[in-house]
Amino acid sequence: MSVWAELPLGKNLRDRRFQALAAALGLAGLAIVVPPLPLTRSGVSVLAVVDITGSMNVRDYTRDGRPASRLDIAKAALRDLLPELPCGSRLALALFTERRPFLLFAPIEVCADFAPLDGAIAALDWRMAWEGDSRVASGLHRAVAMAGELDTDLLFITDGQETPPLPANGIPPFEGRPGAVRGLIVGAGGHALAPIPKFNDRGRETGFYAETDVQQENRFGPPPADAESREGYNPRNAPFGGAAARGEEHLSSVREPHLKALAAQTGLAYAHLDGPDSLRAPLLAAATPRPLPGRLDPRPFLGAAALALVLASFLAGARRARLTPFTPSRMS
Repeated sequence: MSVWAELPLGKNLRDRRFQALAAALGLAGLAIVVPPLPLTRSGVSVLAVVDITGSMNVRDYTRDGRPASRLDIAKAALRDLLPELPCGSRLALALFTERRPFLLFAPIEVCADFAPLDGAIAALDWRMAWEGDSRVASGLHRAVAMAGELDTDLLFITDGQETPPLPANGIPPFEGRPGAVRGLIVGAGGHALAPIPKFNDRGRETGFYAETDVQQENRFGPPPADAESREGYNPRNAPFGGAAARGEEHLSSVREPHLKALAAQTGLAYAHLDGPDSLRAPLLAAATPRPLPGRLDPRPFLGAAALALVLASFLAGARRARLTPFTPSRMS
């Protein structure tokens, strides 16, 4: 054994506690002098459009053991989505009723403006609707154009129920370029038909819509293919037949085939709203990744590592002292 190893300094250098404290001192020094590091992350910029028409009041979801409306779950999903988005991402909010979206505010940053964003989403209410119609296809087409003007992707949440129903010739033509705006159509609601709550002028629920309360067929434009077989049909005076239309438009379910057809028409993706936590994955898969310049500050990590080494060395010393047997000194 060398003389150097027998010196006190040599013993200290070989001591694990000394090495840990020396490393902690080095990390603490680095925490003082190391600058933040440049970092580029991927975020999104999204226009979220929420359907607030009457059928979105259907309570065919469950939350915390209680029935919840489609609108309630859509709002909860958006509020849960906000903290899941990377800082630097931006969100605009609009509501849909009648045949067009109404922009509440332009895109704002989801972290710096989290409180107003969360509050605005929580305040969305079906009473904000200015008309009772729900022309979903027309509203979606205009929402796509609005997202293009804002340079954002689109998140359109709706149950897809057209009120009045679409005419016999089907979906209106899309005047934009499919795929020019990326995004996601989210179908809200269960797959089974459910009654639509009915409210009076004071906003109090009074029951459910009946068959005679709702337009069951759109009789504008050309008649359907089976018109000639209907009772009372007359090509001039009764091209849709002479009897009142019957149907299930007073009941509601997510109109998934219709929404998938709209997604194919506009170049958007489609996903079903399974619950409050089901938006993040399909949205990030459908949205455009946008580089977000940022910084990573390593100083908290370096300081935490230094503190951990100091604590570990003191705990090791205390354990060693507890395990060392006491040897009484002998009197000469």
